[in-house]
Amino acid sequence: MQDSYYYEYAVIRLVPLVEREEFVNIGLILFCKHQKYLRCELHLNEQRILGFSPSVDLEQIKENLEALPVICTKTTHKGRLDEMDLAEKFRFVTAYKSSVIQTSRPHPGRTGDPEKTFERLFNELVL
Repeated sequence: MQDSYYYEYAVIRLVPLVEREEFVNIGLILFCKHQKYLRCELHLNEQRILGFSPSVDLEQIKENLEALPVICTKTTHKGRLDEMDLAEKFRFVTAYKSSVIQTSRPHPGRTGDPEKTFERLFNELVL
């Protein structure tokens, strides 16, 4: 029997018009402490986003989103982010923000394979 570990995930959302509270799922972040696993992946369906708000600045959004995978998986070789462990990085990215780029509340689960779980959730919730 395969070991099973707790994980948390959050869906990354784009809220083109914050006042309308409508959103498009554009990514996923999954954290599993025991497996030392943190992954963030994004997928922008530009046609769908423009359907919500034709005036949205996709280039600015793309530029802002570039930071998320970097925060989760890389070091910058300077600054506070390099001092954070994976749990702190997950909490930092999923902290509530009232902006165009938001995350859902973290959701828990159990898995023996965080990578397979990430792929399944990404396909179900984002693609």
